[in-house]
Amino acid sequence: MNACWVVGGLAVTQTAASASQMGRFETEVLTQEGNLFALTGLSGRWIDCIHARHPVQVIVLDMDSSVSPTFGEQEGSAYNGRFGCSCYHPLFVFNQFGDLECCALRPCNVHSAEGWRDVLEPVIARYRDRVKRRYFRADAAFASPEVYEFLEVEGYAYAIRLPANPVLQRRIGPLLRRPVGRPPHEVRRFYASFRYQAQTWSHSRRVVAKVKWHPGELYPRVGFLVTDLARPPERVVAFYNQRGTAEQWIREGKNAAKWTRLSCRSMRANAVRLQLHALAYNLANFFRTLVLPDEIERWSLTTLREKVVKIRAKVIAHARYTVFQMAEVAVSRDLFERILAMINALRPRPVVRCRA
Repeated sequence: MNACWVVGGLAVTQTAASASQMGRFETEVLTQEGNLFALTGLSGRWIDCIHARHPVQVIVLDMDSSVSPTFGEQEGSAYNGRFGCSCYHPLFVFNQFGDLECCALRPCNVHSAEGWRDVLEPVIARYRDRVKRRYFRADAAFASPEVYEFLEVEGYAYAIRLPANPVLQRRIGPLLRRPVGRPPHEVRRFYASFRYQAQTWSHSRRVVAKVKWHPGELYPRVGFLVTDLARPPERVVAFYNQRGTAEQWIREGKNAAKWTRLSCRSMRANAVRLQLHALAYNLANFFRTLVLPDEIERWSLTTLREKVVKIRAKVIAHARYTVFQMAEVAVSRDLFERILAMINALRPRPVVRCRA
């Protein structure tokens, strides 16, 4: 069985004889600087092809870091007290459809936002002249004036969690007092919006505060967001809360695509493996978003793999045709036929020339 790879503009054919040969191929060829650079940008090129067939009017980017446990003396590995293990600290950028726009493998002992520009800037450049409504979300690790200014110059509306400090707490002082009356049995939510300028900021920005009083708790739960959105505070908070889907996609990448299996000794080889896992994840997510009927469009990638891809079949070969007999326990015949029809609809239509 021959495997053909196109990396750095060079097509490489290799006989897939064993896993060890594949490991040597990754180390010797894909780890070259030009090939790794091309491999890193391949996910974005695939997503552009999808958007060429299905244009989008709005793009929402979510940025987050994660953990990839390591074992042994792997390059770049160290103990991380936050995650409680020896690991790598990769960085990811997703869009609202769950596609992995770009990712980068980083050593363990770096800040969660370290190298954000190198990962985010290529994604921003791809959408610069194609989509007018562009949004960005991230947690408090990315709350820095450099990030705000970069997004404002690029025309992105953003909502980023802001760490609390005494100045912010004083601005919402009345909301931090326990409401008068008997404590209710439901959660009470209060919102505030005001202008705020930290010492490191060049100008003031809008800050949205959310205060939640939970039954049985003595103190409220408080959160702050820095944003340039003009929406009411409730809608700004609701928009930011949708960032939780990015954490769900990271879990799916770990469980379905197994992108935490970075077992090479050198960090550069593990960076290659992460990019290959990212391509596998995107292929599965394209399948989910493009060819799944409405009733199963919310299936996780793990469920999709177990019920649609990794299913057993009995093969009956005849002289003129081959029959695959599959059980309907997971997917019914009607549902499977619709999936095949939607896959067939993705094929480019033959060009019909007009007769003179």
